[in-house]
Amino acid sequence: MHLAFDRSAHDGPVVVCLPMFGMTRAATAAAFSPAFAGAGLHEVYLDLPGHGDSPVNCPPESPAVLDIVCAWLDHHVDAPVLLAGGSYGAYLAAGIARQRPDLVRGLLLVCPGVTIAPASRDLPDPEQSETPAGWLDAAPAELRAHLDVALGHRTPTVVATVLAALNSGGPGDEKFQQALQTGPDFALPDEDADHTFHGPVSVITGRQDRIVGYADQFRAMRHYPRGTYTVIDAAGHHLPFEQPTLLRSLTQDWLHRAQGQDQQPCVV
Repeated sequence: MHLAFDRSAHDGPVVVCLPMFGMTRAATAAAFSPAFAGAGLHEVYLDLPGHGDSPVNCPPESPAVLDIVCAWLDHHVDAPVLLAGGSYGAYLAAGIARQRPDLVRGLLLVCPGVTIAPASRDLPDPEQSETPAGWLDAAPAELRAHLDVALGHRTPTVVATVLAALNSGGPGDEKFQQALQTGPDFALPDEDADHTFHGPVSVITGRQDRIVGYADQFRAMRHYPRGTYTVIDAAGHHLPFEQPTLLRSLTQDWLHRAQGQDQQPCVV
């Protein structure tokens, strides 16, 4: 159950943050910490097995990764906690809420994966929009195709911010990550389960996210009776770095609901 993690110094409610696939706790902190600023939260950022500085301590299977995270939560925090994640991290967070709802007080799901198989995802069509000339020039050639489909806010500044996040943190284990992503057990077996999570949930998606889309996420809202859904224009799969101000506003609203100050949406 050993996972590398960082904690903030605050002693408020605990929020545990899970990273996007292939990214590290340092990148997750860069994505979420500005959105949590001023809330007095005890922020915890994890490296998943084989990511960042966490060792490979399970088979390359999503159920095993989920079990490792649950075991860490059982032994390191007083449950239930607020659980946040981006992309694959959000996919795991939703899975934890299904399988171990006793661990989860509320969910913040940013650009969450809903179905793992790319062919099963409902993705938006490419849009013809004006972008600055040479907006991808600073990106390595091997990342340009990914950024072209991932980003909705297409500027050199956003590209530089995303590249800094991608290059932050420990090295991880590329062999493990590849085996996980391409293996038969990348999907959680209960990804299509009919379930209900009754805690406060915020699902935040990018209108131009051509990695996981935004439509599957809206359909999944039937599982979250206390859920708020938002789709943001000029945002793609790296939404925290593309629209940080909007993410902060929406996150503060989620925290307001999760901490039980009232049951109505607040204006931030």
